[in-house]
Amino acid sequence: MENQKIGFIGGGNMTAAIISGVVKNQTFPADQIYVYDIHKEKRESLHRKAGILAVDSACDLVKTCSIVFLAVKPQSFPPMLDEIRPVVEKGKTLVSIAAGISSSSIVSALSCDCPVIRAMPNTPLTLGKGATAVCRTGNVADETYHLVLKLFSSCGMVSQIEESQMNAVIAVNGSSPAYIYLFAKAVLESAEQQGIQPSVSLPLFCQTLIGSAEMLLKSGDTPDELIRKVSSRGGTTVAALDVLEKNHFEQTIDKAMRACTARAEELGK
Repeated sequence: MENQKIGFIGGGNMTAAIISGVVKNQTFPADQIYVYDIHKEKRESLHRKAGILAVDSACDLVKTCSIVFLAVKPQSFPPMLDEIRPVVEKGKTLVSIAAGISSSSIVSALSCDCPVIRAMPNTPLTLGKGATAVCRTGNVADETYHLVLKLFSSCGMVSQIEESQMNAVIAVNGSSPAYIYLFAKAVLESAEQQGIQPSVSLPLFCQTLIGSAEMLLKSGDTPDELIRKVSSRGGTTVAALDVLEKNHFEQTIDKAMRACTARAEELGK
């Protein structure tokens, strides 16, 4: 670790979340973490809040760091890769958190067979409750890979998958917080229309989400078995489930997830 320096190109919310978790948990020394963002105020804000080092260009960061997180939006990848191409060497490990951008396309754009790790985190990283899916190319050193896994683990849990699954997994953990928030919004609005204020319904519903997640993880029951345990014939839960089934709830979720995957594939072209 003494010889490693970590850098982030892009100082947005995900970068801030990762750095916050890493520094808070003392997973990696703050004075060995660098950041560059085209917006000076963002990199200076991260410097002030986390004690990391801000640099004035993406190329300076790549020259300095052995592990470089590529934390810009997919649409910004081509110009960013063009900018850093002259200074990327085989010894640099690149960590991409961009949706849809394959490791082979990164290597091709840089004209360098550098090691690449792809990661799909989600926004609950900001609370240390993230869920990150990770894969790597064959030339990533084990020591480096385990360090990157440790960095993400300091912000939540990590699952290792194959790169062929990276686009599809976005719908599972990357984008799925938005589906849950939409579901919560609908529940809260319906509750309010029925006379229950958000100050009451929000904590009740959030605790129900937490408890239900724990049941899924720890009960040993399948989702279908858990549904049956909540449902009584002719009861209130069945009345609600009947409406969801008639409105093709499961098929709608499947269509939404497939649309998410398709968009990831488009972004990678």
